[in-house]
Amino acid sequence: MTLHPVLEEKLNSSLVPASIAPLTRRDAVLPDLPNKAHAVTGMRRSGKTSFLRQLVNERQSAASPERAVYISFDDDRLADIKADQLSALLEAYYRRFPELRRRETVSWFLDEIQLVPGWERFVRRVLDTERVEMVVSGSSARMLSREVHTSLRGRGIETVIRPFSFREYLRHRGEEPSVEPRRWTADQRSRVEKRFGEYLIEGGFPEAQGLAAALRVELLQGYVDTVLFRDVVERYAVSQVSALRWIVRHCLRNPAGGMSVHRLVQDLKAQGHAVSKDSVHALLAHVIDSYLVTTVSLHTASERQRNSNPRKVYPADPGLIHAFDVSGRTNLGHALETAVFNELQRRGAEVNYIKTAEGFEVDFHARYRHGGRELLQVCADPAVAQTRERELRALGSAMKEIPKVQAVLLVQTQEQAVALAGIAFSALPAYEWMLAERQGE
Repeated sequence: MTLHPVLEEKLNSSLVPASIAPLTRRDAVLPDLPNKAHAVTGMRRSGKTSFLRQLVNERQSAASPERAVYISFDDDRLADIKADQLSALLEAYYRRFPELRRRETVSWFLDEIQLVPGWERFVRRVLDTERVEMVVSGSSARMLSREVHTSLRGRGIETVIRPFSFREYLRHRGEEPSVEPRRWTADQRSRVEKRFGEYLIEGGFPEAQGLAAALRVELLQGYVDTVLFRDVVERYAVSQVSALRWIVRHCLRNPAGGMSVHRLVQDLKAQGHAVSKDSVHALLAHVIDSYLVTTVSLHTASERQRNSNPRKVYPADPGLIHAFDVSGRTNLGHALETAVFNELQRRGAEVNYIKTAEGFEVDFHARYRHGGRELLQVCADPAVAQTRERELRALGSAMKEIPKVQAVLLVQTQEQAVALAGIAFSALPAYEWMLAERQGE
């Protein structure tokens, strides 16, 4: 079969590394698992394509340019191409480099591959017959977590790309610390704390960095609308669009808050939306599948208790909180808690919240892949005595029920942490905890 001329053009371009603007290095890594297709997923505009290009640069530097091939299918000239063109692309490559076939590993990076119907069968066949590393990515709902595992039939392994972590946020500005916090000078710490305050408001979406506040809000609101209509409404043929928009805005305007489907149904009906409990369950599940928000359940061995207690909801990025806030206040407490939760997700932790028998609540119980655990309580303003005592009592109560686990109180600044010296738990600025060695790796 003759290769489509646009694919031939893209193949030629990929084999001659172009001079491109430096990319901010992401900390995500592909799992070292042979004979698996790596699916790079995540919310739209979080940096998946840039991550693929980072991997291409690494592979080409480690071996030779022809050993890493990057093809993007997001091109109107490739509309309606068939899966057999993927086979033609593979054959065209190996006609140029027959000495590599089944002797050397060739890395294929196929971006927006979901635009080609039948791509899954091609990927599975190539994994079985060639010596390749296969990495696919896309921003459509067809590349969401559930779809990847279904379509690749157990041959796929997922790597989620999220908006910038705080470390990546600093790296993007050329300000990533080169030494550990205890060796920072006073001005270095002040600069990190200044950036951390900005990060809690601006967030970590790459395209939003450095924008004026009004433009950033417009951009982030546009991201959410695109997710709703492209990844939810179109994908699942949702007819209750106004109810869906209400649910999303409710989640983004009430971050770190408890949420139950029963209460959502009541509130929606009060707003004039005729929805059933099953419909709200489905709509919320679609929003979660799109990576826009994540919910956290109660830490308990009882499935019934998990289902009957409210879940806490967190946006994909703290910047979304400010973009959808209608109160006129900057709620750094919710943004701080959201940033901590998103960092736990990056570390691959299993996360729940704690409600003790004494009636106290701890924000996070985190269980890491290596077996370690943490109790994390987030307190943006420990100077308020009532708030401080409540958070400390909650940690103490949880420690009685879950002994032999590290308990940490995360605050916003070093000054706040120093003022808490002498308490029974570790008190750390949240940015120090975020910049520490990842416990999940």
